[in-house]
Amino acid sequence: MNLNKYEIYNINEISTPALAVYPSIIKLNIKKAIDIAGGNILRPHIKTCKTPQVVQLMMDAGITHFKCATIAEAELLGMQKVKDVLLAYQPVGINLLRLKNIMAAYPGTTFSCLIDNINAVNKMAAFFDGMEINTFIDVNTGMDRSGVSADNARALIESCIFYRNVVVKGIHAYDGNIYDRNLNVRSQQADEAYHKAVKVKMIAEVVFGRELDLVIGGTPTFPIHAQRKNVQCSPGTFVFWDKGYTEFSDLPFTVAAVLLTRVISIVDGNLLCLDIGHKAVASENPLHQRLHFLNIEDVVLISHSEEHLVVSVLDTAKHNIGDIWFAVPYHICPTVALYNEVEVIEAGYRTKQWNVSARNRKINF
Repeated sequence: MNLNKYEIYNINEISTPALAVYPSIIKLNIKKAIDIAGGNILRPHIKTCKTPQVVQLMMDAGITHFKCATIAEAELLGMQKVKDVLLAYQPVGINLLRLKNIMAAYPGTTFSCLIDNINAVNKMAAFFDGMEINTFIDVNTGMDRSGVSADNARALIESCIFYRNVVVKGIHAYDGNIYDRNLNVRSQQADEAYHKAVKVKMIAEVVFGRELDLVIGGTPTFPIHAQRKNVQCSPGTFVFWDKGYTEFSDLPFTVAAVLLTRVISIVDGNLLCLDIGHKAVASENPLHQRLHFLNIEDVVLISHSEEHLVVSVLDTAKHNIGDIWFAVPYHICPTVALYNEVEVIEAGYRTKQWNVSARNRKINF
């Protein structure tokens, strides 16, 4: 990875730890995603960016359909006057009220949500009595996290017939369990997931007597599904990219978000400490798979705590207190959620900050 493209001439104005983003690279990633989608609708997931400015960059490129995972993300999209939003979640409890509130607050946006359970449909129909709620049937294609199995989908589909206000617009399938680096293996697994989703789609189209949309795929399978006809592709990570996905040689995106951290302590001849703890980088992965340094070689991560990262280098005499290190997180999505704002780097200079609005669980509703 070429460090020159991430150089920041006024870096001393930035407090660390920080997350720097590069709009020029983001725009290129958006263009690549649109090109890959071809004639299909690109429905990006904003769980990665969570910022209105990045959403606007995608809208400026002609993207009108989006996906999200939280009510706050859905509201951010409504505030941006997005045309079509899919909440890739089955709302329950007070989130039913929150969804109803944002539907009323942003009437220019069409909102939909997921369903995968008959009891949830019953409650949804009662809660939205007197008004329509758009839904997508969530199909479990192997992720085993949410969704109805293809074999058990008919009962759910038929239950929707009894509720005129629960409008099924399509089928949703997230295959995040498919991430083999071998493209042939990944393609075969993606085909299997696709056929499960299509099986449910065909049943639903017979029951409802109309054509339904199909939203399918995560980032690793996005280019595979994009080669099919009449699908909506929903990658998210492509806007910023990360170290984990740079290892997929067939995916053409470029890292557009970089972590900045400073040396705050020198322990001995080999150990030093950086100011980038659990609260500044996603830490669900094993220690050696949390971040990758761009401007420092032969670094071994030793220990990680809330505000500190201890690393081993060949010789700490070559490093000084206050030195700034650049790093790429292995998982950018939860890393973004750790920051209230990101530093915007344009032509080598930090020019402004963007608020990460949807990192909050609540914006207005």
